[in-house]
Amino acid sequence: MSAPIATENIDRGRRWFFGASVMAAAAAQLGFLKPAAGQSPIKKPAIVKPGTYTSLGPLKQVNAGVLSVAYAEAGPADGPPVILLHGWPYDIHSFADVTPMLASAGYRVLVPYLRGYGATRFLSNDTFRNGQPAALASDAIAFMDALKIDRALLAGFDWGARSADIVAALWPERVKGLVAVSGYLIGSQEAGRNPLPPKAEFEWWYQFYFATERGRAGYEKNRNEFNRLIWKIASPKWQFDDATFARSAASFDNPDHVDIVVHNYRWRIGAAPGEPRYDDLEKRLAQSPSITVPTITLESDANGAPHPDPASYAKKFVGRYEHRQVEGGIGHNLPQEDPKAFVDAIIDVG
Repeated sequence: MSAPIATENIDRGRRWFFGASVMAAAAAQLGFLKPAAGQSPIKKPAIVKPGTYTSLGPLKQVNAGVLSVAYAEAGPADGPPVILLHGWPYDIHSFADVTPMLASAGYRVLVPYLRGYGATRFLSNDTFRNGQPAALASDAIAFMDALKIDRALLAGFDWGARSADIVAALWPERVKGLVAVSGYLIGSQEAGRNPLPPKAEFEWWYQFYFATERGRAGYEKNRNEFNRLIWKIASPKWQFDDATFARSAASFDNPDHVDIVVHNYRWRIGAAPGEPRYDDLEKRLAQSPSITVPTITLESDANGAPHPDPASYAKKFVGRYEHRQVEGGIGHNLPQEDPKAFVDAIIDVG
């Protein structure tokens, strides 16, 4: 079930808390890319405390590839476009504070619901409910094409970071700059079949749960309780309230949510096939391609979700690159827990 879709932009007329935002040292190191001709200049963003905003305003809808994508939009129409990609089990509200901050700086901010979330829907009932990473990344390209965006900044975490990484690796001409929480997350089915040390396997308990029909039925029946548990494990120091979780949990009521989530994790360990249309992309991704676009990777000090050591992926970024460690008890949902750190990285990378 979905609410009627409005077409107005997000209301940015509410009170914001102003302050300095750009990290001077990082800016000096990376430098700023000048706005393209005809684009609005970038300004210092309004700074807000985490949790200040609870809504991204009315949504828009656009047909893109196999989907009708629901998305939030804010900022000047002629601003440099930045696309924010969420992960599982989260939604666009992870960027509720990030979006007005970037809009106040002059960016055109676009925040789509991924397939299987919120008001995003498949255009056909016959389309395979595919959660493989190449499909999700292709959704991002289709979204850009539908909105006639040639190049954009891409920023994301969890599934969103993986999609952004894939787009940057396979379609670098479409990416002005990349911000990826937990760095290089490109994998393959072949790599997913390789056993890990016991502690690492233990951290992926839900991946194996979803590989069973019992797990699928359990997630279908208890998705909100399940996802709230993941939030607590992934961000052990984040004291989110019931209302914060409920705003995102509404997106899990999407009729395709369970199919997409279960297929994503089954595909990763070779327990479910993908679609032949993505075979060529998957072959390229299996080679662990380098990323050439300007990139800032982020990691948080209290990330309770499985994540690679930054040293293990630094050499995969062969263009202008910086890694930042975010302190202060920040967990896996970095954009929502520390929106300023996320915004700073986006501004500094492009």
